[in-house]
Amino acid sequence: MALPVILLTVFIIPTGIAGIANALPDIAGDLGSNPTALQWVVNGFNGSFAVFTLVWGVLSDRVGYKTTFVIGAALMVAASVVSAVAPNLVVLDAARILAGAAGAAIFTAAASIIANAYEPIPRGRNFALLGTVLGLGLAVGPTLAGGLVAAFGWRGVFAVFAVIVALALSLSGYVPNIKHERVAGTKLIDFSLLRNPHFLAICLVPVTHAFGYVALLTYLPIALSAVHGIDAGTAGLLMLPMTLPVLFGPILGARLVARFAGITIMTIIYGSLVLMLLGNVGFLLLAGTAPVAALLIPMLLLGFGFGLPLGLLDGAAQAAVPARSSGTAAGVMNFLRLGGEAVVVGTYAAIVAWIISLHIADGTTAQDVAAGQAGHAREYSQAFAWAEWGIIAFIVIGGLAIVLLHLTTIRDGKAAAVLDGEDDIPVERPAIA
Repeated sequence: MALPVILLTVFIIPTGIAGIANALPDIAGDLGSNPTALQWVVNGFNGSFAVFTLVWGVLSDRVGYKTTFVIGAALMVAASVVSAVAPNLVVLDAARILAGAAGAAIFTAAASIIANAYEPIPRGRNFALLGTVLGLGLAVGPTLAGGLVAAFGWRGVFAVFAVIVALALSLSGYVPNIKHERVAGTKLIDFSLLRNPHFLAICLVPVTHAFGYVALLTYLPIALSAVHGIDAGTAGLLMLPMTLPVLFGPILGARLVARFAGITIMTIIYGSLVLMLLGNVGFLLLAGTAPVAALLIPMLLLGFGFGLPLGLLDGAAQAAVPARSSGTAAGVMNFLRLGGEAVVVGTYAAIVAWIISLHIADGTTAQDVAAGQAGHAREYSQAFAWAEWGIIAFIVIGGLAIVLLHLTTIRDGKAAAVLDGEDDIPVERPAIA
């Protein structure tokens, strides 16, 4: 029963990221279209999540993963309730920052409990399920939010979050109480794990995915509104080709690794980066105001590119470090994951808004267009194209860094094998059972 409770709570984190972006045009219509304040509705969550994963990473190793989970769930309920009744953007932004801190506690505890409470075979399966739930949240987030916005307004999204997490919190008695004895000299924020090239390579995958997928996942509904005049409910449905593959990809990736000896985790990672690069090149079609149907193939490529390794990454990161550092590893990885997303999403929005302001003289109109107002498709498309070229460049840079770190891991593995006098030299460290 523990795993369903954990996964139910984790579900809210990606849903909150992907879904809230779809509600931004309606939030802007209700509370104002100030671009900085609107960006903080999304980035306040992401930035807070990134910072607090470092804190919760080490604290969870000390106070226990169940305690961390319960604290995070309670804070998430409170933040969601405040968000649902927020009278202005300032209160909403503050609530989203609190929600990010809560999400950090929940996800850190979830990864650490799975890493420590299960034997190798079920552990690998459960990490795949964790990835599937992350994919499910991303997959249904825009559609769920769009439906809730259409039915109840944007406040209904946060009300549903509060109910779901409150249900999971009421069942937290099933979550096992696990913690490690404190190791003398342990730092509150410890990046020393990044000296391990294998761990660093795994951590850079979600950072690269932040450029290649999460930025578009967050702001594509706004682009569809600005370029094609599509409302939130319809935009949520149109996002399905990009999000549904994220639901099926994690299980598929884990099964491929488990079933075929020639397919490793790094094979899946490299394949995902290629798919992501091709998908973003295809998305440049939107810059030419192509029909929405023309985006089907790029959306599918991005969905599978993001989804295939999603069920493998957290298990791979945990396997690369000692068990006593499980929480710290989760904290560092999620700091890079969500920190990367916060920086990328914020930068993407700022660049698009800035380029639009260069082409639309009236500042108020430019802000409205950046928030998704239809009527200036050409100006938004130009800004979108420049942002896409930046995304493509960073996918290439991130991919090259991952390749170099993987080669370093192979080289170090061979050197260690020679020193040990082994005949069979391992060329890749196994990440999950």
